[in-house]
Amino acid sequence: MGGLTTIFNFICQEIRSFLGAIAFYTIIPVPIAWRDFGRIARWIPLVGLFLGLILVLLDITLAGLGMPPLTRAVVLVGVWVYLTGGLHLDGVSDTADGLAVTDPPRRLAVMADSVTGAFGVMAVTMVLLLKIAALTDLSDNRALALILAPIWGRWGQVMAIALYPYLKPTGKGAFHKVAFCLPWDCGGIIWGLIALFGGLRWGIIAISAGIALALLTGYWLYRRLRGHTGDTYGAVVEWTEALFLVFLTIIS
Repeated sequence: MGGLTTIFNFICQEIRSFLGAIAFYTIIPVPIAWRDFGRIARWIPLVGLFLGLILVLLDITLAGLGMPPLTRAVVLVGVWVYLTGGLHLDGVSDTADGLAVTDPPRRLAVMADSVTGAFGVMAVTMVLLLKIAALTDLSDNRALALILAPIWGRWGQVMAIALYPYLKPTGKGAFHKVAFCLPWDCGGIIWGLIALFGGLRWGIIAISAGIALALLTGYWLYRRLRGHTGDTYGAVVEWTEALFLVFLTIIS
């Protein structure tokens, strides 16, 4: 009986941890008693899958209503941003403003400033335009693209947390690094994707591209800043998503 109780408590704890990730990374309300923010980074790709499924259902519904591809793409990207509360897009803006500073020691201070600069606006605009244009052009494998892009973007964040130092003693992303458990928190849903799509030519290419773009985006930001912050975690998510969708327009 004690063993069953232990298993039940473990399952409940894992569910509360996943719901904590939903509450932290989306605007979806989760009762306080149902969530736990400890080690939520391991669930980030699964949150991406959850968001992707919502976007696919919305896309199918809008297509059924006869909405044209471009308008549908704009609505999808708008809902995409809304579901995350703009959390990652804010990171794109702050990171771009910080990287625009020629004096490296001042970059973190600029990134922490709540005022959005010209470079931040340009970066956000570019990410949104790339996503809208790519989704408009994608016809084949569109549903898979909407599912895989949020997953790869968030797996890139997981790897940035795992591989690189966190640059600030406190911040909205600091607790991820402290609670991260190597190597167990790195894989998650990724191995399921490899098993599911690994036998398909398109799947192999998409998986390889997703891994490469996720890792390269995190590495590029690390090289520029010598580490990561909560803002750069968000930038990794958004840029990986956008670049992955653009890549799919080439192979589709």
